[in-house]
Amino acid sequence: MAERSGISRTTLSKAEKGDPGISVGTIATLLFILGLDERLAEVAEVRYDSVGLDLSDELLPQRIRSSRRD
Repeated sequence: MAERSGISRTTLSKAEKGDPGISVGTIATLLFILGLDERLAEVAEVRYDSVGLDLSDELLPQRIRSSRRD
């Protein structure tokens, strides 16, 4: 699998262990080889990003006031 993906066995081992230093491109290649490339779209899907959604909710104004015109 390392040869097919164009990476070293050491890098493959790191990817298998979940090392955060592995590039997204390498992970995408490995998922493609394993036939799991459709799962890559789930990584970028906003609906699954609960932390990001919570952070964006915090940025919303607490109250919206209408402007008064004189």
